[in-house]
Amino acid sequence: DFFGSPSMTASVVSMADGRKALAFAGRIGPASASWFREQLDAAKLTGGDVIFLSSPGGSLDQGLIMGAVVRSRGLTTVVGKADSAGRPQPSRCASACVFVFAGGKVREAMPRSMLGVHQFSSTSSRGDESANDLVARTQQTTGMILDYMTRMGVSPSIMQAMTASKDIRWLTEKEAFDLNLT
Repeated sequence: DFFGSPSMTASVVSMADGRKALAFAGRIGPASASWFREQLDAAKLTGGDVIFLSSPGGSLDQGLIMGAVVRSRGLTTVVGKADSAGRPQPSRCASACVFVFAGGKVREAMPRSMLGVHQFSSTSSRGDESANDLVARTQQTTGMILDYMTRMGVSPSIMQAMTASKDIRWLTEKEAFDLNLT
């Protein structure tokens, strides 16, 4: 979604318990947050309604904004997707998607769904920054993530899980629970 057409999709889901839901899927791109807000507005979700998330991640800043929007609206987040009949199915939410998930006022764990974290990375070229600038930017980003996750009620220990691998590290159900992520 390079500032035009989003790389995400949204579909309305009818929940058996009467709550409204939107199922979001796809990569979180550089313009996803504004598109995400538009989808929430169109669906007229209110506090307690559900957002299903199925995403490999993408843009860190957009994920943080989307999570803040979810929290401000009092929505529930679930890692999952909807089948053609609208029934919830397990899925995966990784990288920046975890920040959107963490924004949920209530965060529900669907059996067999997975949450994945990893080290954040930069898109700047190697020669663009001095070592001091790179360290400063890394510290700023770490602080921003830590502040956000703490405000969302997630344990600061999430940073240990995130920094453990450049590749996606799939959290066990126990780890997600112990981190207060679910």
